[in-house]
Amino acid sequence: MRTSPLWLVLAFLAPVVAAQEYPARPVRLIVPYAPGGSSDIIARLYGQRLAETLGQNFVVDNRPGAGGTIGTDILAKSPADGYTLILQDMPHTTNPAVYGKLPYDPVRDFTPLTLVARAPQWLFLNPSVPAKSVRELIALAKAQPGKLRIGSAGNGTGTHLMAELFMRGGGVQLTHAPYKGAGPAVTATVGGEMNAVFTSMPAAVAFVQSGRLRPVGVTTRERHRSHPEVPTFEESGVPNMVLTHWFGVLAPAGLPQPVQAKLTREITAAVQHPSVAERYQALILEPATLTPGEFRKLIESDLARWGKVVREAGIKIQ
Repeated sequence: MRTSPLWLVLAFLAPVVAAQEYPARPVRLIVPYAPGGSSDIIARLYGQRLAETLGQNFVVDNRPGAGGTIGTDILAKSPADGYTLILQDMPHTTNPAVYGKLPYDPVRDFTPLTLVARAPQWLFLNPSVPAKSVRELIALAKAQPGKLRIGSAGNGTGTHLMAELFMRGGGVQLTHAPYKGAGPAVTATVGGEMNAVFTSMPAAVAFVQSGRLRPVGVTTRERHRSHPEVPTFEESGVPNMVLTHWFGVLAPAGLPQPVQAKLTREITAAVQHPSVAERYQALILEPATLTPGEFRKLIESDLARWGKVVREAGIKIQ
């Protein structure tokens, strides 16, 4: 029996050894939005947990702009060694249709790891707005076309998409203002610069509890158990507003399989940890995990789904 050349043995063992040693230095976790939004809050939660389990700091790096595409492009061009990751969300699958051409491919240029959470979108109003419901908001907007202002996390983001769908479904005109993340958009709404904003609950829950934001609609099929007093958009007469916003972790394409497996295993375990579950309950998030293959299929199916929605809604950023 002929023995394998030493270089073949070493080539086989190298990825295994790399996975065993990983991480040997701090890991950068990109958030493609400004601090304070849901993605930022979730990334910091996981950064803390993974630092505890893997023994290296997971440093959150906020890279906002262009609806999340700037931070995503940074990841796509980073080395595929596991030391640069991104906390990605649904705009990863809407931006290609909204922007038309991007400097990366949303499927080929990334290694999916797993989902970490799902959450509905909510419509929040500044309490000074004289509307206590979606129906009242629509009536107010129809009486004052273009006067009410709605903020978003940026052009092409899920919050922008929801605003556009709401205007079309409700037959109203609002003035849209894109920010560099949900955090700044929420802050602008709390401060009265904006009248309304769509976002998931983590970015807004503290302001809801203090009475500085009023939730009036939610993108679930049934009323959400956390706020059963808030009607769905379907109940409020606005169609095609059922949506669950996902959050997940991606790495650059070509990540060695052993490192991918280790990261997926550790992140999945973090989702299921009691400390994370407790924070999820407070933030009104739903835990969610997928295998890398399932996550890739979700991205592919959402690209087709939201591409159709964006085209039909006529949303386009030049």
